[in-house]
Amino acid sequence: MRQQLLAWWEVHGRKDIAIKPWMFTTDGRWPEPNEDLSPYGIWIAEVMLQQTQLRVMRPYWEQWMLVLSTMQHLVAAEERQVLLLWQGLGYYSRARRLHQAARQLAASPLPSSLEAWLAVPGIGRTTAGSILSSALNRPVPILDGNVRRVLARLHGCLEPPQRAQASFWQWSEALLDPLRPRDFNQALMDLGALVCTPRTPSCQLCPWQSSCAAYAAGEPSHFPVQDASKPIPFQVIGVGVVLNEVGEVLIDQRLNEGLLGGLWEFPGGKQEPGEAIEATIARELREELAIEVQVGEQLIALDHAYSHKKLRFVVHLCRWISGEPKPLASQQVCWVKPEDLSGYPFPAANVRMIATLIDHLRADMLSQRS
Repeated sequence: MRQQLLAWWEVHGRKDIAIKPWMFTTDGRWPEPNEDLSPYGIWIAEVMLQQTQLRVMRPYWEQWMLVLSTMQHLVAAEERQVLLLWQGLGYYSRARRLHQAARQLAASPLPSSLEAWLAVPGIGRTTAGSILSSALNRPVPILDGNVRRVLARLHGCLEPPQRAQASFWQWSEALLDPLRPRDFNQALMDLGALVCTPRTPSCQLCPWQSSCAAYAAGEPSHFPVQDASKPIPFQVIGVGVVLNEVGEVLIDQRLNEGLLGGLWEFPGGKQEPGEAIEATIARELREELAIEVQVGEQLIALDHAYSHKKLRFVVHLCRWISGEPKPLASQQVCWVKPEDLSGYPFPAANVRMIATLIDHLRADMLSQRS
C-alpha cells in the first residue's frame, strides 16, 4: 500500500512550489530524504493550515514570509503587526500563540523531537508530526481532516473519528513509510484533498481502491460517520460606528481571549428580545464605553457565520454626545481617522463595515462639494 500511494503521488501529488512553497529547498527542489528543510516556514504554514484550506492560506503565508521571514523577525514584531498579517484567516488565537511561542523559543534552535514540539503553545500532535516529517523527514504520523477521512473509509470505521482517536492514530502510524515519511505524509494528505474528497470521492482514481472497505460496501461518501449536528445559534448584533466632531471614529480592542482576542472592532453587542436595534446600540455603548450617543442612519447589515454560531450585524452611524470613552469591557479604546483604520487588525466582518464607511464618507464629501 505504501508503494501504491507513493507511486500515485509521484505523478498526481501536489509537488509544486506554487502550491506548497514551504516544502521546497532554497534552490527550488523537492528535498531528498537525507535533506532537511527550515522548520520555521513549515511551522508557520502548519499553524495557518489548522483551520484553513491550502488554497486560502497560501497567499497569507507568502505575505507573512515577506515581512517576518525569520524567527528573529517574528520575535521582534509587535502583536498588532502579527494580527494584521493574520487578518482574514480567522481563529486569531493561533496568531497570538505563534507569537508567544516564538518569544519562548527565541534563545534556542527550534525543537527536533515530538515531545518538545508538543510543549510549544498552539501545537498538537498532528501539527507537530507535520513539522517533523516535513522539515526533518522524521517518521512521525499525522491525523488531519484529510487523513481522518481516508482512514475512516479505508477501514470502514463505524464510529466518528473523534470517538476513535486511538485507533486512527494506530492506523496512521502503521501505514507510515519509515524510509520516506515526509513524502508519505504529504501523499496521504494529497490523496484526501484530491481523490478521497468529502462528498464525491473519485474512487476510480484511487490507488487504494482494492483495499478500501467503504468502496467495497458501495457507500464511500457515508464515511466518516458523523455525530448528529446540533442547531447553530443565531444572534443579532447592534454595532455603532461613532464619529466625533472632527470626523474620527471610535474603535476598541478586544480582550486577549476567544477566537477574536486582541483584534479591534466597532463597539456594540447582542440585541435583547423585543429591543429595537437602535436601543441595543445605545445601551451597549453606554455599558461598555460609558458614553452617550445619538444613533443615526443604518450603514450596513451583514450576515457572518462562524463554526459555532451565525451572526447578523446591524451597523448604524452614531454621533458622540458625551462621556469620555472608557474600556470597561475591552483592552483599550481610541479615536482614529477613517483613513487610518487599515493600520489596525479587524475581524473579517468589520473589514466590510470599514469599506462601507469609507464609501459613505466619500459620497458625503462629493455631495457637499456639489
